[in-house]
This record gives sequence, C-alpha cells and structure tokens, in this order.
Amino acid sequence: MSAPFSALKPSARLSDQVASALEAEIRAGRIQAAEKLPTEAVLAQQFQVSRTVVREAISRLKSLGLVDSRQGSGVYVQAPGIEPLQFDLPHAASREAVMQIVEVRRALESEVAELAAQRRTSDDITAIRQAMQGIADAVRAGRDGVEEDVLFHRAIAHAAGNPFMISTLDYLAQFLKGATRVTRANEARRADFADAVTYEHLQIVAAIEAGDPAAARGAAAQHMKNALARIAQADPVFWDQDGARLAQPLVAASAPSVF
Repeated sequence: MSAPFSALKPSARLSDQVASALEAEIRAGRIQAAEKLPTEAVLAQQFQVSRTVVREAISRLKSLGLVDSRQGSGVYVQAPGIEPLQFDLPHAASREAVMQIVEVRRALESEVAELAAQRRTSDDITAIRQAMQGIADAVRAGRDGVEEDVLFHRAIAHAAGNPFMISTLDYLAQFLKGATRVTRANEARRADFADAVTYEHLQIVAAIEAGDPAAARGAAAQHMKNALARIAQADPVFWDQDGARLAQPLVAASAPSVF
C-alpha cells in the first residue's frame, strides 16, 4: 500500500473524503484485490478522524462493492470478477439512506397492515379505498402522488386502531415522506414499476378488507421488499436527475455526529 494518508479538510463530509481517498487507491491498483485494508484505528490515525468516520467510509465502499468484511479477520478489497455497483459516492449515500428508511417502513407497515385486517371497520375500508383512489387521481392530474401515498398508508394505520402507531408514523413522517418522494419518482419513470405499485396496494387492501391478518402482513412486507428492489434497479440517470436531490435530506439526517 502507498504512503500514509494525509489529514482531511473540514470543507466536505469527512466520511465521503475518506471513502473517496480509499476508492482512488483501490481503482488505481495501489491497493490490490484481496489485500487487507489497515485497521480502523490505523486509518483513523492516518486521516486524523474518528473511528466512526472511518466505519462509515468503509460502509460506503461496501455499498460500491469495492470491499468486503471477513469476521474476525478484517476488511479486504474485493477479488477480481466481482462487479461493483455502478454508483458514485453521493449516489451510493442517497441510495443507502432511502433503502434504510424503506426497511423501517417494512417493519412498521407489516405490523400495521396485520392489525388493520383484524380491527378494520366498514368506515376504515371506505377511507382506505378513497385514499388509494386519491393516488390514482393525483397521478392522472400530473402530480407525483407522494402526499396521497402517505395518506393511503396512514389510513391503514388508522384502521389498526393503535394511537401509538399513528404517533410513531407521524413522528417519522418527514423521513417516510422523503423516501416516498424518491421511490415514487423512480417508479414513475417505468410503467412496469408504476403498475406493480398499484397492484401491490390492491393486494394490501384486499387482504385488509377480507379480514386476513396473515395475508395483509405478507402483502405489506412484499410491497416494501419490492420497493427496495425497485430502488436497487434504479439507473444512474435517475440519481443524476432526481434521486440524489430528493434523497439529500435523508442523507443529511443519517450523517453521524463527529466529535
């Protein structure tokens, strides 16, 4: 490996600077495939940053497919033949932040849908169907449907009959709405994505209306799993044009504090 790295300047996010420096070494071949990276402690000393910053930088490199952790051994540069993800660092950060929020949604909304199927009333079903129609109306009118999508999922939460769940969703609203903006912007670019979302919403509503808790949980979990897959399939052009900009508040919120 080349000479120790120099200290960073505070003008940009430190973890991105560390990741960029390490990526440059890897892509230039100065850190060879299958070579072990220095330990967190050594890298923190060389870059003059905290180990938390180094840890996040390594996470970014993992997202790019450039390194891999081996339990009890360390972090190694990926062997030849493994294709890195085709995202630069800002794109990888945006993608990762959105996917993390969708993972939170999957945990929450699976439970919410199951309870809604157990407790829904006829008024709840009417409200849920009206909210789903609101999404279609918004899209038909040329809007992104984000607000309507959030209201749809909130109507399901209301049917669950647990005010603490609604309070939790309201508390997380800024992040959930931010992630929804990204996922819907991506889905709007492809007819098959948009059609899949509509179908998945219908599956959730049908299970709730039928009073089938297991099916409702499964449909909600599958909806979020598919949302993750659709984000994973988003092309770099999407991130250049919309994704990274829309995800920026999520990226900023996910940045750890460095002391």
